[in-house]
Amino acid sequence: MTAPIADQSAEQLPRPTRLSEVKGWFFTADQLLFDWFLAHQQERSEPGDLLELGAYMGKSAIFLGARRRPDERFTVCDLFDSPAEDASNSKEMKKSYATLTRRAFEANYLSFHDELPTIVQGLSALVSEHVEKGSVRFAHIDASHLYEHVHGDILAVRELLTDAGVVVLDDYRAEHCPGVAAATWQAVANEGLRPICITGTKFYGTWGDPEPVQKALVEWIKARGDVWHEVQYVNDAPLIRLSAKGAKEPAHPLSRHQPAPRPARPATPQAPRAGAARPVSRPPVPTRGTVRKVALDVLPPIVTRAIVRARKRARAR
Repeated sequence: MTAPIADQSAEQLPRPTRLSEVKGWFFTADQLLFDWFLAHQQERSEPGDLLELGAYMGKSAIFLGARRRPDERFTVCDLFDSPAEDASNSKEMKKSYATLTRRAFEANYLSFHDELPTIVQGLSALVSEHVEKGSVRFAHIDASHLYEHVHGDILAVRELLTDAGVVVLDDYRAEHCPGVAAATWQAVANEGLRPICITGTKFYGTWGDPEPVQKALVEWIKARGDVWHEVQYVNDAPLIRLSAKGAKEPAHPLSRHQPAPRPARPATPQAPRAGAARPVSRPPVPTRGTVRKVALDVLPPIVTRAIVRARKRARAR
């Protein structure tokens, strides 16, 4: 579904120079997990495209786009400037995303990438009309916070994922959106969604077998040493809980607007400061033997012979 772009001058839009300047919530633990899951899938040559439902200003989309393989399709679905079709969703959009525009998303995304992802502007329920079943290896759901919409998004993504595909649900435990929590755990209890891991803000799961990926994930965490984790059990199934406070973030895509590094200036010798005293070279202090030798060479012969005779008599005693 293609909708007209909001009329807003590009000159008025921010030009982010780094990912941290893009508005949105995408914490270190989730950056690390997004990076790890996508790299793990690539190492195993798992096929599939990327999908994001709900983009806000594009922070996570920019991150995902940097990890898209050349032969993959990345689809982003969001209402952007379009009105929601029901009153409750319209109220939430107006309250939470009053500043959201498609042009702002595109400006942010193009600050880091050469081309835009495939954009579906409209309700997330429309995504099934634009993405083939069984074609997605990684999906991020961060659209509506209302139970009925999140429940529908989960069911739609289940049909779009590959057998080993991973789905990420944002705000699964936030107190201001209990509908997300209800839809998430209902999918675990009734829709066959199997948890892999959780962070403070996101739930990671699959409709495939989570055991191999959980094992590989724990090995990676232990090898890093800067990510805390524990394994809990939910309905007799393991669930990895992790935190990455103080951990180093993965590599971020580079912005086109990042200031170019200044060329290194050649080192120039420093002139002495005005009034600074120059070091004075002093002649070496003569030794006693040197003084005697010089005296014998320069004194008159009669004096020299007297000195020599006196030294001989002194040695003979």
